[in-house]
Formats: sequence, C-alpha cells, structure tokens
Amino acid sequence: MSENVVKRHVIGVDINTEQTTYAVVDIQGGILAKESFRTSDYPNVNEYVTVLSEKIIALVEQNGGYESVRSVGVSAPSGNFVTGSMENASNMPWKGHVPLAAMLRDRMGLAVALGNDAHVTAVGEKAFGAAHGFRNFIVISFSHGGLGSCIFIDGHPYLGTEGFAGEFGHICIDENGRQCNCGHRGCLEEYASARGMAKTAKEIIQTTGKKSILQEVEEITPQVIADACEQGDEVALETFQQTGRFLGSALATYASLLDPEAIIMTGDMTLFSKWIMDVLRESFEANIFQNLKGKVKILISPLNNSERDALGASALAWEVKEYSLFK
Repeated sequence: MSENVVKRHVIGVDINTEQTTYAVVDIQGGILAKESFRTSDYPNVNEYVTVLSEKIIALVEQNGGYESVRSVGVSAPSGNFVTGSMENASNMPWKGHVPLAAMLRDRMGLAVALGNDAHVTAVGEKAFGAAHGFRNFIVISFSHGGLGSCIFIDGHPYLGTEGFAGEFGHICIDENGRQCNCGHRGCLEEYASARGMAKTAKEIIQTTGKKSILQEVEEITPQVIADACEQGDEVALETFQQTGRFLGSALATYASLLDPEAIIMTGDMTLFSKWIMDVLRESFEANIFQNLKGKVKILISPLNNSERDALGASALAWEVKEYSLFK
C-alpha cells in the first residue's frame, strides 16, 4: 500500500455491559455505517476481541475499505488511556487488568486508543458537541449506572498520574451515608443515579408518610418517577429535586476548584433534565465561590445519546499516534 494514501476514516467502538457498538466514522464526524452485538455473549475476552476484530474488518471492507482506516478508538468501562487497559471493571465479565488496546492492535494491525466512558464522551463533546470552542470545561457523564467526569484544561484532557482523574461519582457527600459499590459510604453516585433516586424516593415515603404512585410499582426507575411527576406526584417531584440539589452542590465545589468556562451534562439521565435542572442550577449558584456566580455555563449535550459514545471514540482515535502493519 502506498504511504501517500490519505486515511479519512476511523473506527469508533463503544463497549458496555450489554452491547458493543462499532462504527465507521469520517473525518467530519459523519457515521458511514454502524452495527452492534451483545457483549454479554462473550464472557471470554480473547474470544470477544477476535469477534469484534472480525466484525469491524467486515464492516470496513463494505464501507471504504481497510486502507482508508487510520486508527481505532474504544470507549470501555474502567478504560485507562494511560495504560490502554480496562482496569478492574466491576460490571464486566473480564476481571483484573485487560490490555484491550494492545489486544485489538495485534488483531487488526492498527493503532488503538482506549478511554473510559467519561473521557471518551468529553473528547466527543470537544470535537462535535457543546464543548466545541471551549478550552477549560468539565464534562459530566450522568447515566443510569452512575456518575463520571472528565476535565479539560487549556484544550487538553487532564487524566491524572495514573489515569483516574475525574471520579466525580465517588466524592463523599455524607460520611455516614449510603453504602456504595466501591466500598465507601456516602458517595455522590449513591444519590445521583438511577439506583440513588430509587433509594431517595423510598426514604421520602418512609420519613414523610406521603402516599405516592411509586408505592404501586414493582420497580422505581427514573422513567417511572418522571411519569409520576407528570401526574403531580409529590414524592416523585421531591425525588428529582433532591437529586438536583445534591448534584448542584457537588458541581459548585468542582467548579470552585477548577474555574471552568462550562460544565456539560451528558448521558441518558439528561432526558429527565426538565425535572432536575432548575433546582440543580439554583443549588449550584447558591454554593459556588462568590466570584464565579453567574459565570459558569451549565449546558446539556446536543449529541444523540445513541451516537455520542461511538462518535467520542472516533474522536479519540484521531488522537493516537498512527500505526499500521500494512505500510
């Protein structure tokens, strides 16, 4: 293959507990083709990597050819950009340190960049979303599973010495609070997540004795709470309001430390921003350092939830040094 061929495509891969999505993306962020398969069908990581590589190659050959692809970007739970490994991903079947970037590179002969969900989301927001044009900002990944964040300073992501900067969900807001899956108590994630809101709703019912639609459902989910809000349910409304207060106060501390231009909210939980954001902004402004009041934008990502992570992973792919066995 000629070294003068301009490679205009990258591969963006989004891995979560249930599904793996992979896409061919052009230099302008256009998704040329996208497919997915069940992650959970492959509890053996070697088999998973082989299947993923084969599926990517087949999709690429149908959409521009392998020679058009520069590199691969991957979003994965507990993905560490510094090491290229998934490190102790508690919700995945592959335990310990999994050198996923190196495994994919060896199978495919292309450069591979790996990042965690929040890092990849932030890179995507910088390239294609609400962070475009900002240099100092925070991206918050607000999802059913929990909270993550990524910090950009002077136009570059700050990942920390070991690659774990931005663990926003595991800051302590109550040292005697709810037990977290990480082993600590009172983590923000136990209050501002799907499971956290279910616990909040139950606590409100128990402490106030108020009757609620939520007492009649088998499982309390954010969507169920939102539906109850539409019917004027007081417990449901207070659940979202408490979530907004917790999150707004914590974000104020974050912003007071970093003085960002903006905080960008992403993730599937932003679908319920109608019930959360007013209280969140009120709590944020009440608690932020006084010289920053009214100066930090809080924005909702405009990117499509179903495409954001694959787009972010494709943006990460452009950041890695080019490598190919086929030059």
